[in-house]
Amino acid sequence: MRRALPLTLLCLALVACQDKSTQPQADAQPATATAAAQPQADGLPLKDVLERNPRYLVGITYPASANQYPKLAATLHAYSQSARDDLAEAVKQAEEDQLEGAFYDLSLNFSELQNRADALVVAANGTLYTGGAHGMPLEARFVYLPKQDTLLEADKLIADQAGWQAISSHVRAALRQQLTERLQAEGLPEEEQREIIKSTSGMINEGTEPEPDNFAQFEPIPAADGKWLGLKFVFPPYQVAPYADGTHIVEVPARVLRAHVAPDYQALFSGG
Repeated sequence: MRRALPLTLLCLALVACQDKSTQPQADAQPATATAAAQPQADGLPLKDVLERNPRYLVGITYPASANQYPKLAATLHAYSQSARDDLAEAVKQAEEDQLEGAFYDLSLNFSELQNRADALVVAANGTLYTGGAHGMPLEARFVYLPKQDTLLEADKLIADQAGWQAISSHVRAALRQQLTERLQAEGLPEEEQREIIKSTSGMINEGTEPEPDNFAQFEPIPAADGKWLGLKFVFPPYQVAPYADGTHIVEVPARVLRAHVAPDYQALFSGG
């Protein structure tokens, strides 16, 4: 099922649609892939986007705080532009194939999760629909460190392969425990539970191979003293479970991470 646009964007979109219905057809914006791909200028400063024509609907919102930091703003813009490019390609293909009634949409909301001296954390949530039973989920996290003027990335955070192995083992155990508890709460027969656990374990193992790309989406767990108690790793739909199971989040405490964190970031974590 496609995720709905934020309420404000949806209301504006409906108003825009009603206004267009009272205008001559010649005044309508042509549905072209080029139009779908065009952001404002170079994308900075970030501005909310609402576009609609007979082929597509685009709704994008940004937190005002992101514009305080050009590197963060540029990264958020690049993420949204990549999704717009995918939408534009789908619109172009639909026009070439002369698909009557094809209508696509991009709904993307960037929200501020944390804004502290140590980190500004932004979440991206949304859906890109280009046909099929449901849209492609868009789920990402961006951790900007103001003092270092840098975005923290997984491959720079963990210093060695042993660290990824430790994280992978912890996350796999937690995901299996989450699955078991959910199935028990649903009251399914034990045989059915075992079958579901067996089939899902393959997705869990594949989606948590000890590689940085599998743990690219994370956010700090803040402590009262300004340090981090650990990290929450975010796994979008499809990565570790079927689409219907949604997004999964696993907390990994600092005691698991600390020995493997790169020297430049050791001071961010509690207990060091």
